[in-house]
Amino acid sequence: MVLVFLANGFEETEAIAPIDILRRNGQKVVTVGIGEEVITSSHGVTVVPDVTEVDIALSDEIDMIVLPGGMPGTLNLEKSRTVQDTIDYCAANGKYIGAICAAPSIIGRKGLLKGKKATCFPGFEEFLEGADFTGGPVEQDGNIITARGAGVAIEFGLKLVEALSGKPASDKIHEAMHCVGA
Repeated sequence: MVLVFLANGFEETEAIAPIDILRRNGQKVVTVGIGEEVITSSHGVTVVPDVTEVDIALSDEIDMIVLPGGMPGTLNLEKSRTVQDTIDYCAANGKYIGAICAAPSIIGRKGLLKGKKATCFPGFEEFLEGADFTGGPVEQDGNIITARGAGVAIEFGLKLVEALSGKPASDKIHEAMHCVGA
């Protein structure tokens, strides 16, 4: 199962594109509302998540979590005890952690990027404590996948699929979506 956390002020593209791509791959994706039952994005789009944070239980069923960026969405995610506990659980159990745009700052401040290649939205590099910042569009280092921003949300989603199901699965979705580039 993949948990995608949504907090007020999240960036729509950074959440919805990866959700779509993961579901195309057959992943069970659960959207988790932080703080409320209806979440409003940074551009005023309202979303009704599948569950709220009070419904989340840490278990082996979690394969991956995804943290979309956006402001103040990233700050609202970071304030959530549920998000923090789930990140800790995933880190301790080798589960995948995906973060895009400003959201890599959350895992960076937790020290989870020390010695790892990582990227983020320009201006948030200082929060990637100890990371080998690349500035690339998408980076995977072990169980951590980071991405620069909304413009690479599809590439990020494809990398999430690759991590869970392998490159052939990611390539199949890439081709079916008629994406440009490699």
